[in-house]
Amino acid sequence: MSNKIFIGTDSGATTSKSAAVWESGEAVSTKLLQRPTNSQLGREAVISGWIDGITDFLAQNDLHWSQVHGVGLAIPGPYERYGVFGKSPNLPDSFCGWDVHQDYSAALAHKIGRPVHLDVGNDGNYGGVAEARIARGTTTASVLMLMPGSGLGAAFVGTDGLALEGDTLAGMEAGHMPAPLHLLGVTGKPFPCGCGRDWGCVEAYTTISGLAHLLTDKLIKYPSHALATSEATAKDKVLSLRGLAQKGDALALEIFDFQARVMGLHVANLVMALDPSIVIIGGGLMDHEGTTPEFRKRYLQLIREAAAPYLWPAQRDTIQIVPAVLGDLSQAIGAALVALYRSR
Repeated sequence: MSNKIFIGTDSGATTSKSAAVWESGEAVSTKLLQRPTNSQLGREAVISGWIDGITDFLAQNDLHWSQVHGVGLAIPGPYERYGVFGKSPNLPDSFCGWDVHQDYSAALAHKIGRPVHLDVGNDGNYGGVAEARIARGTTTASVLMLMPGSGLGAAFVGTDGLALEGDTLAGMEAGHMPAPLHLLGVTGKPFPCGCGRDWGCVEAYTTISGLAHLLTDKLIKYPSHALATSEATAKDKVLSLRGLAQKGDALALEIFDFQARVMGLHVANLVMALDPSIVIIGGGLMDHEGTTPEFRKRYLQLIREAAAPYLWPAQRDTIQIVPAVLGDLSQAIGAALVALYRSR
């Protein structure tokens, strides 16, 4: 095995993760290593944290900086241009306009003692690259990935193994496409979305961001439910729903069943445009530690059933809808894979 490695840094607003792959594409380790991002301390502190995270990762795996031949950085958008942060709702205002590509490249070159190629991209896209590599196996099938969490991450990975980014680096912001509310029996004003669009973003109907609205609507049907009289905060009520669903709570299951149907219709919509062979569903609802096998099976089956009537016959017979498998490691490993693929 070659001793060359490619590093992936996945930086969120609160935590940053480090991973690496060999030239074969195999992960060096699947042990999660994460550190605080420390964005509140400024740009230099963040870069220093990324470097320290890699140093710790290398030490834990008996590797050295001299073996690093490429680095990928997975960060959330939006971007002003390649490698430059736009205004993010989750980062300090001082990060807007930061050329993170330039500063991280300089820090890496100083640490390694030579320049090293750095790729910077959307964290969701890079997560899709890692999950697609596993799902497609030895084929070159194209892959669609949707990851509902606090928002709806989305990626489309082509036959080259890389994610569609678009001309302004905003490609596959599929969470902010309109949901087909007329097919879902939804009346009244669409749920609001943090992006500011008022057309009923899919994200607001499939993720944590819209659960408070779904819960309010559903409590009309279940006025005697414990959550109707609970003095817990709205956030705590929403966060309790996943656990309640695992116990068979009817209200919670109806909410997640509804979200699954919205997701299924969205899958069909995207399959019409992109024609992938594989659809990967990730996020917290596929978390093996937080959900039961029965819940995950039910959720995926409802997605399949909602999507099927709107697919072409050939797609209906062949498309695979499968769960993600890498969890919190996907974006760091995906960033490392992008660095590897673009070094070839």
